[in-house]
Amino acid sequence: MANEMNLVIVESPAKAKTIGKYLGKNYSVTSSMGHLRDLPKSKLGVDVDDGFKPDYQPVKARESTIKELKSAVKKSDKVYLATDPDREGEAISWHLKELLKLPDDKAFRVTFNEITQKVVKNAIENPRPIDMSLVDAQQARRILDRIVGYKLSPLLWKKIRRGLSAGRVQSVASRMVVDRENEIRAFIPEEYWLLHALLSTPDKKGSFIANYYGFNNKKVELKSEDDVNNVLNAIKSNDFTVENIKKVEKKRSASPPFITSTLQQEASRRHGMTPRQTMMIAQQLYEGIDITGEGTVGLITYMRTDSLRISNEAAADAKKYITSTYGEKSYPSTPNFYKSKGSAQDAHEAIRPSSVFKTPESIKSSLRSDQYRLYRLIWSRFVASQMAPAIYDSVTIDAVCANHIFRANNSVNIFPGFTAVYEEQTDDVSSDKKSESGKNAILAKLKEKDLLKLDKTDSEQKFTQPPSRYTEATLIRAMEETGIGRPSTYAPTISTILSREYIVKEGKLLRPTALGEVVVGLMMDKFSDIVDLNFTARMEEQLDNIEKGNDNWQHVLSNFYNGFNKELTKAEEDLDGIRIKVPDEYSDEVCDICGKQLVFKSGRFGRFLACPGYPECTFTKPIVIEMPGKCPKCGTRILKRTSKKGFPYYACENKDCDFITWDVPVADNCLECGKTMFKLSGKGAKKPFCVNDKCKNFLPEDKRGYRVKKTTEETAKTTTKTTAKKTATKKTPAKKSTTKKTPTKKTNK
Repeated sequence: MANEMNLVIVESPAKAKTIGKYLGKNYSVTSSMGHLRDLPKSKLGVDVDDGFKPDYQPVKARESTIKELKSAVKKSDKVYLATDPDREGEAISWHLKELLKLPDDKAFRVTFNEITQKVVKNAIENPRPIDMSLVDAQQARRILDRIVGYKLSPLLWKKIRRGLSAGRVQSVASRMVVDRENEIRAFIPEEYWLLHALLSTPDKKGSFIANYYGFNNKKVELKSEDDVNNVLNAIKSNDFTVENIKKVEKKRSASPPFITSTLQQEASRRHGMTPRQTMMIAQQLYEGIDITGEGTVGLITYMRTDSLRISNEAAADAKKYITSTYGEKSYPSTPNFYKSKGSAQDAHEAIRPSSVFKTPESIKSSLRSDQYRLYRLIWSRFVASQMAPAIYDSVTIDAVCANHIFRANNSVNIFPGFTAVYEEQTDDVSSDKKSESGKNAILAKLKEKDLLKLDKTDSEQKFTQPPSRYTEATLIRAMEETGIGRPSTYAPTISTILSREYIVKEGKLLRPTALGEVVVGLMMDKFSDIVDLNFTARMEEQLDNIEKGNDNWQHVLSNFYNGFNKELTKAEEDLDGIRIKVPDEYSDEVCDICGKQLVFKSGRFGRFLACPGYPECTFTKPIVIEMPGKCPKCGTRILKRTSKKGFPYYACENKDCDFITWDVPVADNCLECGKTMFKLSGKGAKKPFCVNDKCKNFLPEDKRGYRVKKTTEETAKTTTKTTAKKTATKKTPAKKSTTKKTPTKKTNK
């Protein structure tokens, strides 16, 4: 009908702005700002004796929003509930329908995997009823987590410390970090040696490096220096012979497009973004960015997904872009298809650009730097996922002397394929094998039985390393692999255990605190099911079954609660009258006053170091973190410290050295003087520079990119012009002016 008025309710104002642009004058688009109805904060809010009936109440802080929505509903003929296309979004739509008392013939559910004009209009034309299976799955998770949190947290308060919390997924994530720390502590290093040989052809036309492989066609590990010397004694006066040449053409295929977990991992590796930051920026790209000349545009598809599927239309656009930009050979003979994991819900597409033709560079001026970096990451990964494999010519040869085998290989890229656009990074950049790619080009010219001369050898003593501590990226990957949590829970779970100080970040690495280990120890002792990885993964599968309509949410909750309640009762009996002490966590720092080893403490502003001699000694100091590199003045460690106003700075560990800077030390050393290099603080890529004023690569402070402070005369001129402009446009009563001191940036001393 021409005069029909329709209301569209989304979750965020940004999304409302984007969608409102695509719909006509008969549509009013507004936002709910998330949940408007939820369980009460002051009590459990779940009747465990009456089918786990939830006591949903309007959110008090949203009373004005609720009032505005009720008023808008009265003026509308139809109400389209357009919250996010996942369990949480489905539940929000259901709560809106119940709260606003919408009849079935007036409430319509619509979802957008991407916010583009075509998708939005198509969704409005094809609404559906609210999917109660999705709602029930969300209710089950919400009630399950509420029961665990509200039943266990009081026990932790009474037995360990006030202010603690327990959760179904956060407890398992904490346990994973604690388990990894215990593996590191229990690890016993084993010695081994690497042996490299520089070999050359008799005519001196080329040389290459080969690594010791074994003896008599069997792989052998060198366990000691004696083993190395035995090999060296055997080969020192003999020639090498080329044997077993293998030449193959290898193909390397692209990684699939991003899902939630892989996006969080890669954003962490490449750009140092936390999972929460990644999801916040991705949400902005999904909801819409104001693009010059186009208005507000949704740039990516929905970012909470575990599916690798892409639409036929997106695949066709990718083919068109790839063939026109990189040539027909860069597109595979058959389109690339990626199969999602068996546990994937597959409700949405993979994360991809809404339009592959909106290249990152074409819209860079409309994006903030963090938005640009993440969009470029998503765009590049998607385009690469649809491209042909990269092709390499690979040569491997065995150089044999006295039956000892030294193996060398070389790989040359003969067709870039997807690598012209994107290459995935890895978490572990360390390797015992020296990369010889490109340096061993002579291998392709060798023939079997060719003689080789030994120019020199090089041996390295090594020790096996314990497993690395988790980073946020690798913890998410481990959670995904074990089936713990789902795309929407990874980021908030890690944020929670960090904020509760069960774990801390040291650089990028996650380490459990003494508090975290005590809490996990109690959970493992008294609530083994809650922190059991397999049990938690099975619970996620049961929630998925509820979503598919294959199980009843109250039945799942009942089965869980019966066992959990018994464990809780038993734990309270066992711990009656017991208070668990959190042991002091000692640092490497010593008290400046009494010399005792400082311990970690927590306060309202976070963790700090304090003297264990309190109250006799009240010395405290902020936590310092060791940075890469060495002090350019005296060569000792550089420590990261925090100023009284909360700003990080970097200073020499040596109290007799006056080196201090706001610039960030990096792992790279100056190629000229060998001293540690620095870069400007702040987000984004920064070019390292040398701060050694005696080095020819020294970069003076006025060329490092600091913001230039205006002179007093320039400031006065600017103020006069601004005041005159304001006076000309609107006369206002004179106000007393105040002058604030402009903060100055400290530079290297």
